[in-house]
Amino acid sequence: MTMDFVKDRPIYLQLVETICGDVIKGKLHPGDKLPSVREFALESGVNVNTVQRVYKELEMLELTETKRGQGTFITTENDVIYKIREQMKEQVAMQFVSSIESFGFTVDEIIEVLQKKKGDS
Repeated sequence: MTMDFVKDRPIYLQLVETICGDVIKGKLHPGDKLPSVREFALESGVNVNTVQRVYKELEMLELTETKRGQGTFITTENDVIYKIREQMKEQVAMQFVSSIESFGFTVDEIIEVLQKKKGDS
């Protein structure tokens, strides 16, 4: 299953966000083992060096830990997962606001639309 990537963003960042998103959505759970670097490279259709960089970034975020001879695992620290969730929420919200402002909408107009949407749920 190769993945589709957007051209204007580094692939490794897109993969980091995908894995973070999978943790936040519950597709990956605390303590889950990630595929080996080679397996993930084949799965995603990218170079092994790219996956090594992805795993290094995830470890720097403290979302994963590598156990020598065993593999790479999602952290069991709920505080770390919560922190990453909050960071991603902030990042997505800021991208959204930037995007709507580029069309000339005000934040107040968008809040109004979101409140209507919330009322429809």
